[in-house]
Amino acid sequence: MEWIRPDSPDYDDARKLFNAMIDRRPAVIAKCADPGEVAEALSYAHNHNLDVAVRSGGHSVAGMSTNDDGLVVDVRPMKSISIDPEMKTATAGAGLTWGEFDRATQQHGLAVTGGRASTTGVSGFTLGGGSGWLERSYGFACDNLLSVDLVTASGERVTASPGENPELFWALHGGGGNFGVATSLTFKLHDLGPTVMAGLMLFPGEDAADLSRAFRGLALEAPDAVGTALVYLTAPPEEFVPEEMVGKLAVGMAYIYAGDVEAGEEHAKPFKELGPSVDLVSPMGYADFQCMIDDPPDLYNYWSADYHNELSDDALDLLVDSAQRLPGPHSQQLVARWGGAVAGPAAANTPLQHRGAAWVSHPFGLSETREGGQEAKAWVKQFRQDIAPHTTGGVWLNFIGDEGQDRIMAAYGEQNYRRLSLVKREFDPDNVFRGNQNILPAQH
Repeated sequence: MEWIRPDSPDYDDARKLFNAMIDRRPAVIAKCADPGEVAEALSYAHNHNLDVAVRSGGHSVAGMSTNDDGLVVDVRPMKSISIDPEMKTATAGAGLTWGEFDRATQQHGLAVTGGRASTTGVSGFTLGGGSGWLERSYGFACDNLLSVDLVTASGERVTASPGENPELFWALHGGGGNFGVATSLTFKLHDLGPTVMAGLMLFPGEDAADLSRAFRGLALEAPDAVGTALVYLTAPPEEFVPEEMVGKLAVGMAYIYAGDVEAGEEHAKPFKELGPSVDLVSPMGYADFQCMIDDPPDLYNYWSADYHNELSDDALDLLVDSAQRLPGPHSQQLVARWGGAVAGPAAANTPLQHRGAAWVSHPFGLSETREGGQEAKAWVKQFRQDIAPHTTGGVWLNFIGDEGQDRIMAAYGEQNYRRLSLVKREFDPDNVFRGNQNILPAQH
């Protein structure tokens, strides 16, 4: 076990998260390479009365993977992955990122729904549900779980699966890190890749209103194998972007077909017929596509999200108006198409509510400065206020920061929250794992 304290030379590097807005100073960071070291770290925290946070990828926009003056259980050393290509399963260590996971499984032409950012941690992403490009075909990442090994607050090692601790297994399908420290996760995989029809298209921002309506129609008609999103962004100074577009509002469309490349090419035609100025949708490596919209680290981030059963013209106009006021060149406004397997049979076996929503709006406020980060936060909050009449009230907790207990309740609903709280009482009665979208232990 490696213990990193404020006087350690690598302390600042070890405590750094993806979101530069978060600048916390834990008393100790315990870099754990196996379940035994996790149990040892938790015992140390208990004996020294230290708050506990758990980190893997460190992508929690609210900084829930660290704390001030507490102990951070850092599972990044757990980088193992074991793949059974015949059974189509993979067991991943809790410190693995999606980029690492995808590169390994793609060697066998296999995949599962993973993060849209390749540096996201597999464990935190999955335990929070796991929304990604393949969800319309294969459901969320959590829908593909076969088992989870974790260490509880008392240091006990437990396995959760359909046959072992089934109620805990249910809770881990979206209940986050409330019940213990995951040390490994086993997934069922699907045949995909290594080459898929995928990529991004870019259109001039002055056509945003018409393009948004066209995209809405095409996305609603597309088969479940099509994963897609509309992205409003500032056109970057890349060599493939026409000079006259750089620095101006652009409309992006992300596209992937989870299946045969030729079929994917056919289903991409209606999107291509809209006449993009930049068309990068072509046969490409699935793992490469997974890296295409990676945001750089060290930016000041604030995100949120809402669900929509439909996107009316009025709602689309609000999205476009918000996009025309993007706070800085790194910010984005994203709308992802749900449906398909998201609302399929697996939905009933998770705590997550409102999985029948057709769309998710996901504003990303990003800036290079702390002051700009505050402006980005205000922009996100204003958009959420404006779009509220067009939302279902549901929320995806992995997509948001610390927005209060009401939003947590909205994600699960009263009945599922109560059921989660009973699992919490059994496995973490003292709420040791509260540095998260917290579920309180049931009191009676």
